Amino acid sequence: MRLLSHRPHISTVIVFALLAAGAAVLWRGHAAPASWSNLEQRLIALSADAGFRVHAVQVVGRERASAAAILAALGVARGTPILSVDPTAAKARLEQVPWVKTASVYRRLPDTLFVQMTEQEPLAYWQRGNALTLIDRDGKPIGAKNLGDYSRLPVLVGDDAPTNADAVIKMLASEPKLAEQVAAAVRVGGRRWNIEFKNGVSVALPEDDATGAWHRLAAIEKNHRILERRVTLVDLRLPDRVYLRLPPELMPKPPKPGRKENPV
Repeated sequence: MRLLSHRPHISTVIVFALLAAGAAVLWRGHAAPASWSNLEQRLIALSADAGFRVHAVQVVGRERASAAAILAALGVARGTPILSVDPTAAKARLEQVPWVKTASVYRRLPDTLFVQMTEQEPLAYWQRGNALTLIDRDGKPIGAKNLGDYSRLPVLVGDDAPTNADAVIKMLASEPKLAEQVAAAVRVGGRRWNIEFKNGVSVALPEDDATGAWHRLAAIEKNHRILERRVTLVDLRLPDRVYLRLPPELMPKPPKPGRKENPV
């Protein structure tokens, strides 16, 4: 993708620029810092006059990041002297742009900046109180504004949920039919997960071998449709048994105490 228009046909004095740059390198060792800075600015101005100006910014890897934000981070406009662009500083600024995960910036003389970037992949929402933050597979926040675009992603709850996000999402995805019914995954005590389904059923997974328990739930659901029954909790924390919790109205009521007769 090109963010600036393609360069016009120009005649450049490349040999002159290379000779000037070589002379500057030789002279720099004998010059004071202030003199070098002044010479550097003069050489940049001369190179710009010779046609070494930015006329195109080519970006590879952009899908969601704002083109305007990328240009702002690069700090260039059409006609900016290309030798004045610091690729290292531009890289650091680009990696602060929402959606940008990594970036590399190269000068392709005489007039093109080339940007290679990777973007964050939205994985889930992280809920803290009433606030939702979109996070990527590394658990890092994504500065997206239109959260509704990713409304189908699951919600993760818990202080350490982001650092465990990738593992739990992979576990959920291993049983696609179950995963599409999941509303949220709640981190419990920093040790294990409770999976909340869209129909209100909660599934308690064990601390060890949560994936094995998840597969076991899939098998139980296939054979017994347990998630379609009127239960509030499916407890899978023990490997050899399943505990079910019924809603209060279905819980068996304790027998009323019998009437005591006065002894004769």
